[in-house]
Amino acid sequence: MAMGGRPLLPLLRWGLGAPGLGAAPRRHRHKEKWAATAPRIPATRLALHHFDASYGLQLGERWPAVRAALLCEQKYGALLNSFASAEHVAQELELHNATDFVSEAARKAQSLLQGSEVGVEKGESVSPEGHGGGRTVTPAGTSPPPAPIGSNIKCYTFPRGDITRFRPAWPDSLGLLSYYLMDAASLLPILALNVQPDDFVLDLCAAPGGKTLALLQTGACGHLAANDVSISRTKRLYQILSSYVPKNVREAVSVTSYDGRDWAELEGGTFHKVLVDVPCTTDRHSVMETDNNIFHRRRTKERQMLPMLQLQLLISGILATKPGGDVVYSTCSLSPLQNEYVIERAIEIAETQFNITTHAEDLSHFRTLFQDTFCFSSDCRLGELVLPHLTANFGPIYFCKLHRA
Repeated sequence: MAMGGRPLLPLLRWGLGAPGLGAAPRRHRHKEKWAATAPRIPATRLALHHFDASYGLQLGERWPAVRAALLCEQKYGALLNSFASAEHVAQELELHNATDFVSEAARKAQSLLQGSEVGVEKGESVSPEGHGGGRTVTPAGTSPPPAPIGSNIKCYTFPRGDITRFRPAWPDSLGLLSYYLMDAASLLPILALNVQPDDFVLDLCAAPGGKTLALLQTGACGHLAANDVSISRTKRLYQILSSYVPKNVREAVSVTSYDGRDWAELEGGTFHKVLVDVPCTTDRHSVMETDNNIFHRRRTKERQMLPMLQLQLLISGILATKPGGDVVYSTCSLSPLQNEYVIERAIEIAETQFNITTHAEDLSHFRTLFQDTFCFSSDCRLGELVLPHLTANFGPIYFCKLHRA
């Protein structure tokens, strides 16, 4: 209401103004064509403005370093293709000072395990939060950090601070490429999934195919279903499989293009392991690339609905899992709204609406095992987050493992 009890809306409508609002502008016969005259802000700049506002608060004094890394060239890892017969690939990579970070982490885990066994005998154990194998006194019998699964997976990276680029992969005599270049941190969700021999595995949002290829490198999948709602992206998945996987193996992979939110209606309670690598704001892409940028103004609604889509996909992944099975949820975003909050809501909905009990597993040992390769956030309530850093410019990658009771 305005002064004297007169409605505010008519005052504004007739241009009489209102207290505190100033005089309303006069209407003119011809309007300015703002679409033609106002400068268009690139989607990359919109993304950066958005991240400055949100991640600046979230990360505080760490944000400038993370921001600088996001705006610099990303580092890659070379996932060795066990199906290719190219000889001496690993030796050649090692000659260029690259190392297999998965094997190094496995050796570190074994060392921590042996040290923990000694500590238990003395009434102490190695803390999973320790760095460099440091000890803290804890109750005897505390579980040591488990070794990462996927010893068949080999992925080479250059040391911290080394910005050497891998040369393009070369084909073997059958035309299969020797390695696949990817963000090495993208392998962490695969290692967390802990695929066991003969597991039925679902990659719910599989395209473009890097994580699907990594799942095949474990050599443990009894059956692998790779799904992606986008038919065009599924074509890219087929291309990856054709370039890296022999025909008899790729024909055993079930590739589909269903809406992942409906998967439980197709094959509910079927899989031992489910990977839910959801669509997200793809933070690094959003600040670097204009094409297919979710911060384009025409995609504002799509971006705002991402957490709901992510939640629906995760719920579908939980429903697709057998009792006793595991789901790994992952994004390439720093946003808690797309990460921990989705996990918390999914656990709640699974319990209240589907009577399914799930819990998030502790993955803090990943920080210990992989700290020489990646920079981790220490602030995640659930799961783990790899932060980009100029000396180790991988990520961002968030991943969290849920176990279905």
